[in-house]
Amino acid sequence: MKKILVVGSVGIDDIETPAGKVEKVPGGSAVYFSLAASMFAKVNFVGVAGSDFPQETIDLMKSRDIDLKGFEIVEGKTFRWSGRYHDDMDRRDTLLTELNVFETFKPKLPDEYKNSEILFLANIHPDLQLEVLKNVNKPELIISDTMNFWINSVPEKVVEVIRKSDIFIINDTELLLMTGERNFLSGADRILEECPQLKALIVKLGKFGIYATDGNDEFFLPAFPLRQVVDPTGAGDSLAGGFTGYLAKTGIYTFQNIKTACVYGSITASYSVNDFSIQGLKEFDLDDIKSEYDIFKKLTTF
Repeated sequence: MKKILVVGSVGIDDIETPAGKVEKVPGGSAVYFSLAASMFAKVNFVGVAGSDFPQETIDLMKSRDIDLKGFEIVEGKTFRWSGRYHDDMDRRDTLLTELNVFETFKPKLPDEYKNSEILFLANIHPDLQLEVLKNVNKPELIISDTMNFWINSVPEKVVEVIRKSDIFIINDTELLLMTGERNFLSGADRILEECPQLKALIVKLGKFGIYATDGNDEFFLPAFPLRQVVDPTGAGDSLAGGFTGYLAKTGIYTFQNIKTACVYGSITASYSVNDFSIQGLKEFDLDDIKSEYDIFKKLTTF
């Protein structure tokens, strides 16, 4: 089993969806990712939070065997985000963003983290992602993520990170923004033309599922069917966590195994959206995942 190093954001969120409203709940890309990935493999966690970050969440992460030597708790307030989702859950309005201690975040990697076999660069400034890449010792697999804010503000830096990655994960809206294409398939082609070293490009399609390609083979997976979605916050990070965790568990990076990892990513995301914040990621285990995998296989085989 391989170890995963994740570097990303840690936050406190206020979230409103058609299902209800919660305030001051834990969030952040690294938190969602690590809770999902830790179901499959050991995670080395790098991030920063203020003194207001809930101890209960830290204890939960420790109980999942997430190594927190790289997690800094500093005096001040944790990164804050507030958002309101529309009725279709596909669109949301950001009501508040406060960087707080995250504004001066400089990832510090403990020496043992530098030998992690898999590196996941979660959604942070590309300059920080590139800095992390300089400080690790040739991981077997580099997976990166981004968001529209960085694509709009520092697009050349985003591309620089992709060119140093083995797998790139992006949602369809961001992909079209980045490439100027009108269709995610042609957008994917464009990314692979510019970054031919990629083993795979993973396109998150929200409630429509996942598209994956390595330029030769293609894979489309519908989202795991749910009768209720409570909170989509962190769904993409949870998907990436399950996806990366499965690759770390197996240590196989072929496109065939990447397709299977997409299934596990979709399953972990389905648990995440079942409740607000990280609550859905507390309530499942490997037996649940295996059961849903069997259901998924039955639903998608014809």
